[in-house]
Amino acid sequence: MSMEESILRKEQAPLLTVRNLKTYFPSKKNLLSSKINYIKAVDDVSLSIYRGETFGLVGESGCGKSTLGKTILRLIEPTAGEIILDGENITHLNSYQLRRRREKMQIIFQDPYSSLNPRMTVKTIIEEPMWVHHMAEKREREKRVDYLMEVVGLASYQKERYPHEFSGGQRQRIGIARALALNPKFIVCDEPVSALDVSIQSQILNLLDDLQKEFKLTYLFIAHGIATVQHISNRIGVMYLGRLVEVADRDEICRNPKHPYTQALMSAIPVPDPELKVERIILKGDVPSPLNPPSGCCFHTRCRFATKVCSEEKPLLAECSEGHCAACHMVNQLNGEAKT
Repeated sequence: MSMEESILRKEQAPLLTVRNLKTYFPSKKNLLSSKINYIKAVDDVSLSIYRGETFGLVGESGCGKSTLGKTILRLIEPTAGEIILDGENITHLNSYQLRRRREKMQIIFQDPYSSLNPRMTVKTIIEEPMWVHHMAEKREREKRVDYLMEVVGLASYQKERYPHEFSGGQRQRIGIARALALNPKFIVCDEPVSALDVSIQSQILNLLDDLQKEFKLTYLFIAHGIATVQHISNRIGVMYLGRLVEVADRDEICRNPKHPYTQALMSAIPVPDPELKVERIILKGDVPSPLNPPSGCCFHTRCRFATKVCSEEKPLLAECSEGHCAACHMVNQLNGEAKT
């Protein structure tokens, strides 16, 4: 992202704003217990996504990335917080009101096999959202199905086939065409390439990039690998145990990661030069359970720089440089000393 684009995005209102979002799932210790604990899948997350940008969300399995994406779309109900899409607070809309806003927001699912109904033809799969939302007449819907198939790289004559007749990459293209059916403004890409071969992954990433420019789309792109997110995103958010621990522009976060967890993720990216020695940061221990997260900083049990304050106080996601935020006591302390 160029400096001009960065300045322009800061001047305009975000398409999506999430404030202090929480998603907790009740859980009992056993069937006879009356005490209910809560799995804190998303724990007090705030972020903004600007029109036309791709916000990459990266983290380990179980950190709450997919839950956050589905909560934003209200596929999972939030426990607390606010979701503001295109200037409208959609947090507490009822099912009828929310259904009318579905045209603005769609999702591309992770698994291209289970996300398509095997009993429906490709034509019916892509046409169904338009039929549900009473969009256009039958003849116009058929024309749009043909157009969308060609846009995602499939031949229109294949529309009468069933999902099992396509490869994994082709099925994901069908899922992308379905997501585009209603002309959405915002799309959650929930690990859309993780189930695909490496050679196909690049094709799908390039397709998403081309579609964003053509249809002026805004993405929340979720992935495990920071290298994948780096390729397609304008800004990157790093998530750990239900919380955002760092947010910055793509180049900035890859060149100068501040949070110890982000540094560990960056050190895991393979380097193609065998003579270049790169320090590998091996995290100790396992990811704590979201059923009983650590006090203070959620990362302090695995952090090599952890001090006493890390286990006692929860760090705020504070700005350490322009557009670069990190939730770390060490970073915030160094930044405070530098300002003074």
